[in-house]
Amino acid sequence: MTGHNAPDCTPPNATGRTPHWRVPVIGGLPADQRLLGGSRELAETVASALLERVPVYRRLPREQLAGELTRDTERRIRALAHTVRTGLPASAEEFAAVRESAARRAEEGLPLDAVLLAHHLGLEVCWEFATRYARDGDTADLLVLNRLLLDQLRQAATAAGAGFLEGRRPAADRRGAARRSLLGALLAGTSYDEAADRAGLRLPAGYAVLCLSVADHPDEHAPGVDQGIAARRKLHRFEAELDHRTRQSALTALTPTGGMVLIPFGPSPGPDKEDAGEDDTDEPPWPLLAAALAAAARAAGAPVLVGAASAGPAEVPAAAALAYEVLDVARAFGRPPGLHRLDDVLLEYQLTRPSQARSRLAALLEPLAGAGELLITLHTHLAGGLNRRHTASALHLHPNTVDYRLRRIAALTGLDPSRPADVPRITAAIAARTAEQSSLSG
Repeated sequence: MTGHNAPDCTPPNATGRTPHWRVPVIGGLPADQRLLGGSRELAETVASALLERVPVYRRLPREQLAGELTRDTERRIRALAHTVRTGLPASAEEFAAVRESAARRAEEGLPLDAVLLAHHLGLEVCWEFATRYARDGDTADLLVLNRLLLDQLRQAATAAGAGFLEGRRPAADRRGAARRSLLGALLAGTSYDEAADRAGLRLPAGYAVLCLSVADHPDEHAPGVDQGIAARRKLHRFEAELDHRTRQSALTALTPTGGMVLIPFGPSPGPDKEDAGEDDTDEPPWPLLAAALAAAARAAGAPVLVGAASAGPAEVPAAAALAYEVLDVARAFGRPPGLHRLDDVLLEYQLTRPSQARSRLAALLEPLAGAGELLITLHTHLAGGLNRRHTASALHLHPNTVDYRLRRIAALTGLDPSRPADVPRITAAIAARTAEQSSLSG
């Protein structure tokens, strides 16, 4: 092996000891001495490089760069010099300090890529400094030094990543708790102004109040798959896409089976109200919200049925109750996945309210109670726009069989599906019967 005072053994073993370690020598000087002798210069160079190559660090106060960050950098250089001198990794306390520093950067709002890049940049500067005077015969020593720096970088990046996540979590938890508190206050109709202040949010003109029912993902029933994990992954995908589509403005209280979502719309009341212009509206952008929910459902990989209403902050409790009722009606009457408002289920909603009229309407179809195929045919025929060929295709029947069944329905009930005047009455009778059965089963 060539080089001055080159190491003649392997790197640190599993016990943390490096027997017969020889310090790598670069340009005639042990690398640890070169690093220690230039530690102050190196720390200042790293600070300058951060400002130049990682612009986000320019947001930090100058005294922080010259103080805390420079001191931290000098400490890293001394730890690196210790590793170069002994062949041993830096102490656990050193990497605990790396974690704490990264956590502070997270709390200050710096992004993770900038924090990790700072560690790369610092060791890059150290490498350039230590190898500046390398000679032709220093190749083996340079390889050893390079390996030590890469080991140090790997451990520092791991510690920094963990510390950054720890620093972000409390802030995220506080924001999440504040938003959940606001949602709870709005649903309860109490102290929502104070809750909005704590969440750092301005109350909007109104909310789209959504009550959701989320179906299972196929993975939740797949053999060998943890049902809880599959359900949580489904919910995470749904929430992530909804956050993206609503620009993280939604207030949510969701479980894998559904829950409540409030999405603000309209301008926030305040001194700038007069500048709202055409954005001032009394209704949410329903088509956009329907598209956002559909996209979130696709991301989740599960159908989502939604009952929706809108209200100002003070009317959210009543709107939430209405949204739940709309969802319940849509579910009871087999409405397809997607967003449903009261206007979409007016007849069905009205017929779910108990009354003598509902019971009498439901009784019109009682003669069909023992003939399940006739009821199925009637439902399918109405859903298909009274097209006998569509009904036949959907039920895998001959059109003549459909005609026979429709005649039987007319004979038993006195309501003829082929007579336009009877269709509204038949539709109401089906809705009333569905509501009656739903109330009995509930």
